[in-house]
Amino acid sequence: MIEIIPAIDIIEGKCVRLSQGDYRQKTIYNENPLEVAKMFENAGIKRLHLVDLDGAKAQHIVNHAVLEKIAKNTSLIIDFGGGLKSEEDLDIAFSSGASMITGGSIAVKSPEVLLKWIGKYGPDKIILGADARNEMIAVAGWQESSDSDIFTFISKWHSLGIRKIISTDISRDGMLEGAATDLYKKILLAVPDAYLIASGGVSSMDDILELQNAGIPAVITGKAIYEGRISMEDITRFIN
Repeated sequence: MIEIIPAIDIIEGKCVRLSQGDYRQKTIYNENPLEVAKMFENAGIKRLHLVDLDGAKAQHIVNHAVLEKIAKNTSLIIDFGGGLKSEEDLDIAFSSGASMITGGSIAVKSPEVLLKWIGKYGPDKIILGADARNEMIAVAGWQESSDSDIFTFISKWHSLGIRKIISTDISRDGMLEGAATDLYKKILLAVPDAYLIASGGVSSMDDILELQNAGIPAVITGKAIYEGRISMEDITRFIN
């Protein structure tokens, strides 16, 4: 069964969602992220994808207090990302309760740093962020494009030990227009044993079923939950 991982994106300590990574297209859904996390936990969810959007912009961890609060008050397994650029950032994230961190821009701009992290913390603690627009990797909170295609990028880091990959098709993120299933199928053809986590575009449980039928191991969903298109009851029925 596909693993459902809800997302909480944080700006100024609040639960928000962006559209296509655009900070100007921001909707605040809840001023208390812990309340949202507890809602997920009560529905039977085990994992949480927590993104520090302030950190992504500032290029260093910002909202670690939110991470710590959720980690201390729930049993959720949290992966944390957004602006992590140094070992100090990672130490703060892990000491604040993250089980895993996501590195995306760092893999493009400073691959030697990500290699050091893999060596120090172990590959199971590191998730590769592989976010793309038109199959090309985008970095810096999706504000910049790179010259690396997503398939070569993932294959390279997979060969260096990383198994978990979160991949977002930026054009679909926050648009509720369906997941990029064809893209994820192509990724799994390139790297069959990757633990691929699809992200972006999920609008309904039908989209999640489509990903499951395509053999995608896990999916992140955010806006569809916050907009009421996927209910906690839907998720509870699915995972039970």
